[in-house]
Amino acid sequence: MRLLHTMLRVGDLQKSIEFYTQVMGMELLRQSENEEYKYTLAFLGYGDESDTTVIELTYNWGTSEYDMGSGFGHLAIEVDDVYSACDKIRAAGGTITREPGPVKGGNTEIAFVRDPDGYAIELIASKFAGKGLGQD
Repeated sequence: MRLLHTMLRVGDLQKSIEFYTQVMGMELLRQSENEEYKYTLAFLGYGDESDTTVIELTYNWGTSEYDMGSGFGHLAIEVDDVYSACDKIRAAGGTITREPGPVKGGNTEIAFVRDPDGYAIELIASKFAGKGLGQD
């Protein structure tokens, strides 16, 4: 078994595709429309779906916003350097909501970004990815 994708409902599909491709550096892998049930799906990621986990953006036609609720936390993306990644995201028009630096109680370097719908994205320096608080 493997994790295939995470689905996010979005209010403006084109704006979200532009954010994930132009700001976060993902590739639009495929897109499809379902006219009968009035929704469009877009799959984006850093590699082919056969090898990597991707994001599925779902746009339900006519719905421009969603109640985020309190259950969802964030997506996490590994980056080579959190500081330079934030500089690039900022230069591309992205919003950094937590400046890069060590996580509280550890030394893992992280930052947070928000997408156009308000979803949180955690950036984690690759040297710490998958290692908890980075105190190894």
